[in-house]
Amino acid sequence: MNIKYADDTLVNLQEEYEKTKIQEIIDELERELIGLKPVKTRIQEIAALLLVDRLRSQLDLVSGSPGLHMSFTGSPGTGKTTVAMKMADILHRLGYIRKGHLLTVTRDDLVGQYIGHTAPKTKEVLKQAMGGVLFIDEAYYLYKPDNERDYGAEAIEILLQVMENQRDDLVVIFAGYKEKMDRFYESNPGLSSRVTNHVDFPDYTPEELLEIAKLMLEEQQYKFAADADKVLLEYAERRMQQPHFANARSIRNAIDRARMRQANRIFSTGDKILTKNDLITIESEDILKSRLFAETN
Repeated sequence: MNIKYADDTLVNLQEEYEKTKIQEIIDELERELIGLKPVKTRIQEIAALLLVDRLRSQLDLVSGSPGLHMSFTGSPGTGKTTVAMKMADILHRLGYIRKGHLLTVTRDDLVGQYIGHTAPKTKEVLKQAMGGVLFIDEAYYLYKPDNERDYGAEAIEILLQVMENQRDDLVVIFAGYKEKMDRFYESNPGLSSRVTNHVDFPDYTPEELLEIAKLMLEEQQYKFAADADKVLLEYAERRMQQPHFANARSIRNAIDRARMRQANRIFSTGDKILTKNDLITIESEDILKSRLFAETN
């Protein structure tokens, strides 16, 4: 596909795209993350915009200097950190950041406990993140308007300065629950104006959680017995109605506990000679013994 400009300069868009090897990252996202179609589409849109911006810059065309700072909103366990890692890789391959590493932090890494403590903590984190992506999880905890002695506002001010003055060397991604993040941005117009890319991560469906569970088991060289996947699906449906549900994170915890019950079940058989199938199969009873089934029944 060629783009022709007034001076007859031709650019082979497909060739330029292949040079960046961005498609490898897009394919990894597709393989590693179940569902999340709107997220994957949004990441591709951002990547396409940045590629075209880079091509325009190479041809000395006026560039809109697309803002790179982002907001990832959604419940825990929906893949925000994983996508942030892939985004860091995309930005690096396109030449927007020097190193392409991802540094994940929370309020405790940025905000101090006393006067004069916050600035050095925040600046040290920013120093480590330079050349890459700074991922601030549960970012809304930085702002506590009801506490006059809180130093989160100081950390935000330092972040704002760096996001504006060193935006060519650092990308910041703020993450957290959507409603809380919306209030967080409303509290600071300066912050809101610097975050131009908003990506919302939907909760997984029970069927998607089952597929995630199967992938997790496959990675650990386990498998479900013939009827166990239906039990896991029911577990997912019930767990979604419980407090502190964390999507894929909750399913990973359920798989870990099922493996423990499987081990105890095998151990309790005594001197039985085991087959490989015994060691790799999660039976329905390994899931049904979950406290969740006992409580709901």
